[in-house]
Amino acid sequence: MRIRATAAAVSGALALSAFAVPAAQAADAAPSHRAAVAKVLQSAHATSGKQAFTARTGTDGAPYDLNVTFSNFKIGKAYKVGTTAHVSVPVSYTLTHGADVDITSSDFETDPYLYKGSYDSPDNILIGDRSATCTATSSTAATCKGTIDIYPAYGDLENANAGTWGAAAGAIDWNGQLDTADPDISKVGVAEQGGLGKTLIQRNSTLTTDASPEPVTKGKTLTVKGKLSRANWETNKYAGYSGQSVKLQFRKKGSSTYTTLKTIKTDTYGNLKTTVTASTDGYFRYSFAGTTTTPAVNAAGDFVDVK
Repeated sequence: MRIRATAAAVSGALALSAFAVPAAQAADAAPSHRAAVAKVLQSAHATSGKQAFTARTGTDGAPYDLNVTFSNFKIGKAYKVGTTAHVSVPVSYTLTHGADVDITSSDFETDPYLYKGSYDSPDNILIGDRSATCTATSSTAATCKGTIDIYPAYGDLENANAGTWGAAAGAIDWNGQLDTADPDISKVGVAEQGGLGKTLIQRNSTLTTDASPEPVTKGKTLTVKGKLSRANWETNKYAGYSGQSVKLQFRKKGSSTYTTLKTIKTDTYGNLKTTVTASTDGYFRYSFAGTTTTPAVNAAGDFVDVK
């Protein structure tokens, strides 16, 4: 399911009523959890209009400011996302709270999330299927671990979303309002904080190599073809990656090291084609160094027997 930043335009009361479902159901329904958290965080985010929440009393029909902050956010440098497979991104962070906040309450939850673009006005956000699990380290601090779940087959991402994402975390104290038919948004406490870290969400890549003819006479010309493709998150298929520099490499039989012979660029369809002179038995492969939007990849070596 897509959780787009446009949901931030929904007012707080409307957003909360839209996902008021019994807690027992929410525990068994990951999409409901993701939608609920996204809507209330985005509602509060839109109301504040600021990166750091300012104090509110709740009398303005918005969630009140929850006395929670986040730090020490840890996440990997990059994650490859293909066209269909679910990707789970593990994270951990420190949650610090006031004495008036009971993080052990069944109505309290905290969630890590990623945002694309500006934190104040993100293009897209990604949230986990379940809230994070926290272990108290003192009376006012806890270490929290959770995941951010990505489902490319269900429209979580657009191609333009590839690249750098910011990391954030939020906390919600529902105070009995999640499973209420007529929820009072002013009784819901919310804290959110961006700028906690960065990671790359990349369109997964594939690369092939095919050298011919095989076998080949020493001194004759070998033609080496290949194709560089990457995931298209909008069609859920792989498509050629055009205009990219790719290295043709060779590893002599009995060696473990590849040497670069030349660098060529993919055509409009991601295809590669070049020629070399056959000299000795060995393996040819294409190698792509990667970009911020697409991970590096090496093709499997294609062995050529030189007569």
